[in-house]
This record gives sequence, C-alpha cells and structure tokens, in this order.
Amino acid sequence: MNGVIRTDKWLDEGFRDPVEICRRFMDSFSEENPGKLYTYLTGFGMYKPNRQSFETFEQLKKRGIWEKTEKIFQKYKKKWNGPDIPIYIFPIESQSFFFSRPGERKSGVSFKDQLFLFITTFEDEMELEALFVHEYHHVCRMNKQKESLLEFTLLDSLVLEGLAEHAVETCCGKQYKAKWCSYYSRKEIQHFWQRFLEKEQQITKKNKKHDEILYGNKGYPKMVGYAAGYEMVSIFKEKRDFTIKESFVLPSKTFIIDMNKNER
Repeated sequence: MNGVIRTDKWLDEGFRDPVEICRRFMDSFSEENPGKLYTYLTGFGMYKPNRQSFETFEQLKKRGIWEKTEKIFQKYKKKWNGPDIPIYIFPIESQSFFFSRPGERKSGVSFKDQLFLFITTFEDEMELEALFVHEYHHVCRMNKQKESLLEFTLLDSLVLEGLAEHAVETCCGKQYKAKWCSYYSRKEIQHFWQRFLEKEQQITKKNKKHDEILYGNKGYPKMVGYAAGYEMVSIFKEKRDFTIKESFVLPSKTFIIDMNKNER
C-alpha cells in the first residue's frame, strides 16, 4: 500500500517506542537495526518521545493532517505524473534545525521510493503543501535522473534543492519559499561559487564534505548549498523558463551557465 501511511495509528499504539515504529519500514532501507534507522531519521527531525512531541501529535490528529496530506499527494501525483510511493508523517523534534519560519517547524527527507515528513501544526496549512511540494519534487527528479542517490554530486544536490524550491514558488506562492532562499545576495552567491563551490561540484554524497558544504557546516556559510542552488536556478530561469515536468529531467550541468556573469 502506497500513499500516506497511517502512522497516526502506529503512534497511537507505540508513541513511546519510535525505534519499534521504525522496524515497520526498515526493510525498505535494507537496514537490520531499527535503532540505527531511528538515529538516522532523527537527523532530519523525527520526534523524540516527550510531552511536547506528544501534544504535537495530538494536534496533528485533530487537524486531520494525514487525510489532508493524502489529498495533496493525489493532487501532485496526477499533476506531475509522479511515482506512487509511501509517505510517512511524524511529529517533528522540537529542536530540529530545519525551520521554514519562526514558529512553523517542518522538515522532510526524500528517497526515490519513499518520503518522510516531520511536522508540527501550522497556522497556515499551505505550509504543509509547500513542504510536500519540495520533497515530492525531489522524488520525481530522483526517479528521472540516472544516478543513484549516493552517486549524486554536490552540483546535483544544489540543483535538486534549487529546483524544488522554485516548484514551491510556482505551486504555492513566493511567500512560501524557505527563508534560506534569501540568506545571501546574488553577488555573495557568486563569490561562494567561485571560492569553493565550483571546485567541489563533483564530490559525491559519499564524501563528508558534500553535506558540510550543502548545509553550511564546518565553517561554510549557513545553508550555502541550498541558497546557491536556488540562485543558480533563478539565474537560468531568467534566460529560459521551463515547466515543472521539464525540471525533473534537465541535467544538473545545464544550470551552471552564466554563474560567473550575473551580478545583482
């Protein structure tokens, strides 16, 4: 069964044991240790059992988030002719790093064959659709690209994130873009590109420097990979617009054009 999995029922039964919950889908990761899988997912925002996360879960149930997400999934699966995949929803850890706006926390992680959303309740539920669009765009593009996820280069990851956020802008509106889209000016992004992104663009996810640059750890500017990806796509889009379906198949190298020529 694909679509939105009723993880709310799993949480009703075993909220206090997220490791046991991870056992239910660990086969799809070829993982034999549910504890390792849970640790991996907490890196993206999966909840830790405490009073605050339980209250979040109760609010998500009251708001019908599982049913609402299923409607959003059906909408975009049809619109984009996207893959039919399982979608897992869990409350977000209260200290998660990936914030879209102050007070509105959301995160996700995508694979070719499944998608996870880690969320809290939203005052504006279009935030839920924006998160879904970003993550499901990843799924659609990963399914159209030849490389496996571990073979993705830094350039592939920059473009993947940039295209996903442009899809959010197109489908949900500019006001739903992630705040990292505007962390830096175009001139700053071009400086970062020339200083360290360009020479590292072919390193793969197997290299720890890939994620350090993408997220802006170990002395790199905060979220620089995400911000650079968004700006690269913006520069390209000013010269040649494209549809969302085209964005699933355009090669990553397409978006390097003019990175050194444009200044704001």
